[in-house]
Amino acid sequence: MKTSNQAFERLSEPFRREIKLHCYRMMGSLHEAEDLVQETWLRAWRSFESFEGGSFRAWLYRIATNACLNALASRKHAERLLPDQLGPASLTMPAEAPATEVAWLEPYPDSDLEGIVNEAPHPEARYSSREAVQLAFVAGIQQLPPRQRAALMLCDVLGWASAEAAALLGGSTASINSALQRARETLSRRYPDGRPLEAARPDAAQQELLGRYLHAWEGHDLDGFVALLKEDATAIMPPWLEWYAGRRAIQSFFEAAWKTCSGLRLVRTAANRQPAFAVYERSEAGGRWTAHSIHVLTLDADEISTMTLFVEPRLFEAFGLPSILPDAHPPRR
Repeated sequence: MKTSNQAFERLSEPFRREIKLHCYRMMGSLHEAEDLVQETWLRAWRSFESFEGGSFRAWLYRIATNACLNALASRKHAERLLPDQLGPASLTMPAEAPATEVAWLEPYPDSDLEGIVNEAPHPEARYSSREAVQLAFVAGIQQLPPRQRAALMLCDVLGWASAEAAALLGGSTASINSALQRARETLSRRYPDGRPLEAARPDAAQQELLGRYLHAWEGHDLDGFVALLKEDATAIMPPWLEWYAGRRAIQSFFEAAWKTCSGLRLVRTAANRQPAFAVYERSEAGGRWTAHSIHVLTLDADEISTMTLFVEPRLFEAFGLPSILPDAHPPRR
């Protein structure tokens, strides 16, 4: 038994992070992905003696995908979305209470993407690894029915052949090709050019932009913050249903919102292969800096096109960040 356990660990551990990423894409939830990885490993360990050879990686994907499909079938709603997918932009201040009954899409820390085996996509994949983890892409595939979502993940993201996906999901190769066609048509409405823009790592000018964003927020410099936005920028803030489009609307919202706190402190991080900040808030002068939100930014040249503000303090642990900023954290000038 000890030898069997060691063999299983040796074969499985190199794939743990990429299986977690696969579960995240399927579910739209970092926390559900973590649970499903545990379930996948337990199922795989229990049936390891029956593994008949072939690709161990494909075998793990088969178990993980089926676990995700079962989890999606048990949900009240199969998709986790963002506010801009649920209704038009708002022209008024948000409601006093957020929409806690909605299961929102969650961000994915870049630290969990490090060291993934075979991160470079298969030649048959339609999307690069960087494209396929961007927040907008993950949000888009959440609108697909579970079987179409799985087919797209296996074929267009991982590069599996339709026949391989059919063997995993059941049904014929023709049925997988049909599911793929419908999934691609749905995504084409979000991406008229057929794919998301592949954002490169921020260059020097964009790094300067991010520095200005940090200082504008910490200094409550509203004009300086708004100057960093595209004219048609959007600000999305789950769990609030309200979202804002355009510089003027965003400025009006934050002009009111920033009056409710006595200080903000930003810590750089990264999510979904995009620049991000962890934001700490101090509700009163001299108070503690407590976890407030994770900001994920989409850049377009030297401007910010989309701000997605996840107002969910429990995400900080997943990003390896404290819920309370240490008192020793130095003030910025």
